[in-house]
Amino acid sequence: MTKGPDLLRELRSRGLLEKAYDQVPALLAEEDGPGAAAAGRTLAGLDHDAVLEHHPHTPVVTVAVTGQSTVGHVVDPLRGELARHGMLLRPVLGEHGTYLRDLTDPAGELRTAAPDLTLCLLDAETLFSQVPAVWGPEDVERAGEEALGRCAALAAEVPGTLVLNTVPLPRSCSHQLVDHRSRARLGAVWREFNARLLRLTENAPRLVVIDMEPLVGEGGPVTDPRLARHAKVQLGGGLLAAYAREIGHLVRALRGRVRKCLVLDLDNTLWDGVLGEDGPDGIAAAGTLRGEAFGAFQKCVGQLASQGVLLAVSSKNDEGPVREALAAHPDLVLREPDFAAVNANWEPKDRNLTDIARALDLAPDALVFADDSPAERAQVRLGAPEVAVVALDGEPALHVTRLLADGWFDTLRLTDEDRARTGEYRRRRERGALRAGSGSYEEFLRALEVSVGLGPPRRHEFARVSQLTLRTNQFNLTGGGHTEDELALQAAAPGRLLLVARSADRFGDNGLVGAVLATIAEGVLRLDGMWLSCRVLGRGVEQACLAVLLARARELGLTAVRARYVPTARNHRARDFYPSCGFTRTDPDGSDGSTDGPVVFHHDLARLPEVPAHVRVTETPGGGRADGPR
Repeated sequence: MTKGPDLLRELRSRGLLEKAYDQVPALLAEEDGPGAAAAGRTLAGLDHDAVLEHHPHTPVVTVAVTGQSTVGHVVDPLRGELARHGMLLRPVLGEHGTYLRDLTDPAGELRTAAPDLTLCLLDAETLFSQVPAVWGPEDVERAGEEALGRCAALAAEVPGTLVLNTVPLPRSCSHQLVDHRSRARLGAVWREFNARLLRLTENAPRLVVIDMEPLVGEGGPVTDPRLARHAKVQLGGGLLAAYAREIGHLVRALRGRVRKCLVLDLDNTLWDGVLGEDGPDGIAAAGTLRGEAFGAFQKCVGQLASQGVLLAVSSKNDEGPVREALAAHPDLVLREPDFAAVNANWEPKDRNLTDIARALDLAPDALVFADDSPAERAQVRLGAPEVAVVALDGEPALHVTRLLADGWFDTLRLTDEDRARTGEYRRRRERGALRAGSGSYEEFLRALEVSVGLGPPRRHEFARVSQLTLRTNQFNLTGGGHTEDELALQAAAPGRLLLVARSADRFGDNGLVGAVLATIAEGVLRLDGMWLSCRVLGRGVEQACLAVLLARARELGLTAVRARYVPTARNHRARDFYPSCGFTRTDPDGSDGSTDGPVVFHHDLARLPEVPAHVRVTETPGGGRADGPR
């Protein structure tokens, strides 16, 4: 079968590469690091303007790259990795050995390019360039202290997200020391340097440090001695390809494109054997060599679930035996309550995945599907192309490696809401049972006992607010999102207002579920953005927040509130939100009333909307905690 890079070369030879760029993620879906690097070389001459002409919504990511040594070799694998995720790379390269100047000169090319991400590749020369010709471990320790000081200063000075990396210790350096005691001392010094480098992230929210040790462990030699000597390339091609893959995952996270749900096949994926043919006694996840591999895979899946990854099942089996196995089979680590949805039937799996997404109120591009059958995976890629697919055929001992290879669930920071997500979906089932037993939707809402608070974010909540703005699609009234740093700056700026909504009901605390970003100027409150998690839509939370906000605007003596709605592919459900709350549409450009472009709304604050009767307001902006309904 022709591999992805070969197909890309064929498209390029036919002059179709730019027009077919939307097909590139599928072509490269199963490529490893070297395959992505080969694809990056083919894509090097890509005409970005032509791609955007055919596919105007393709994200273009500007990445500045600098480092201690020659770093240009990372560009091809990085271009290929971003292409795997449907993005275009715009690289800006620094010069050899000038990373301090590149990163600190405000007028330099790397700073003026306003990169989305800045990579500063560190290597052994970062330390060894600062030691004398004849050296010992104590000289390396002093060089490490100086390098850490420089890195800390860069983390504070460089705007946007800065990426550093731990530094592998090459054997060609360690074995210049002939006695084992000195080698041990050097190893300790080196590891202490890397550990302190990693800990810089604890107090530098814009800093990311990629740990190279796991990549070296799986990727082979740190460097090619010939390239290191003659071209000053201190990091080898295999290691750079693995590093580029990590950066691709990071870019996805920065763009809010983190997957939320892992959908698993069962037979020969979650357990060894075929339930329908072998019966419950014939499947295993322990007790045999193959079974132990499946048990290890289940433990890995459970670890992901503990950090907020939702789990679901899509299996071609009868539902009864599946639920019995998940409830009682002695080998299993995962049980039925661990899954937010269990679809066991004989329907096509692409249809099952669509059903699961709908049931969990997720978009299909929030799902990752893992299956051992090439035929099933091909059907899903064709029928549900937004779903990420993980191939788990062949050796089950590789299931964990293959599942984690693409970092689909990687995020910048884990929030309390992330950790509580699985429990929230259990509560969703309880709410569903309440809804089924209610005579009407209004009766259900009254019985739900919804409460809402609207107030400023607490210091630890900015990460969650950023995550909400970047990931929310359905109730995102302007279609944009903001990083944690952007939100912190806007919250502190004069005339700017950042508020967050917290919600609860009879089944528990929903946490931080919404945000409002606004500006007060010339007696008018301008709503610059409003976001609400899809899991609380339709319960009156959005109407309550806006009613409280308009009441506060009138209390402040403002004369009006203005708001914008920017249509996107997914926020059409919110199109009539502002008119439903008493806003009137204004069309200063004389448009014909269509909603294909941005729409401006106005509220004169003469007649305020009321908080829905079933909602209790617990906090208001400027008013503190409230004790009862408003």
